[in-house]
Amino acid sequence: MLHLLTFLVEKLSLLSNFKLFESKWSDGERRERATQRVPLSCFRRGDLLEVPRTLFTHYGIYLGDNKVAHLIPDILPVLTNDKKLISTVISNKRLILGCMYRFATVRVDTLEDFAYGSNIMVNHMDQLIKTQAFQNEDVAKRAEKLIGAIPYSLLWNNCEHFVTHCRYGSATSQQTEKFCECLKSIIRDQRSIIVAALLGIISIVSFGMAPSTTLPTILIPFTLWMAG
Repeated sequence: MLHLLTFLVEKLSLLSNFKLFESKWSDGERRERATQRVPLSCFRRGDLLEVPRTLFTHYGIYLGDNKVAHLIPDILPVLTNDKKLISTVISNKRLILGCMYRFATVRVDTLEDFAYGSNIMVNHMDQLIKTQAFQNEDVAKRAEKLIGAIPYSLLWNNCEHFVTHCRYGSATSQQTEKFCECLKSIIRDQRSIIVAALLGIISIVSFGMAPSTTLPTILIPFTLWMAG
């Protein structure tokens, strides 16, 4: 039982200190760069911009004239054709519902709306991606071609996939990789099997023997055991 409690404390501590959709860069480096406000004159068409958010880092491509193209989930285009209403700043509710419905748009917003009050980092990913970036004008044109509705996937087609496709020609996401590594570490820990089995037994005791309780109690620990 002590081992199980230790396991739960470890995982809760990991998740509480881990931003699920944050890139691999160190906190010190991020804080240092975040304090450097970039004047508008320093932005070039085709620059890759990134802004830290609460649970993730958001990315976009600068198009010039204070405009940024970025991929963002949004439920409103599914519900209405009112372009004026759709063009308003996307609220958290619209974003979350868009994630759930798996619908997004590559849209153009002002630099201020894109940053949403956060400091902006410019082309930092160039230091992390081994692939040579395209010329800035080509990057901007690739982004402009994708403007419009697009299927959304939190893990396989998010804002980072969009900008890396535009700038480097290959859609990748370091945030997704870090999240998957966290899941792998949990799955590979054999104590996950015991925890899953105990939770299954508790559900059977609480709700009775039924396919909805018995099957998960058997299949989930077995799957974790095979995957580990």
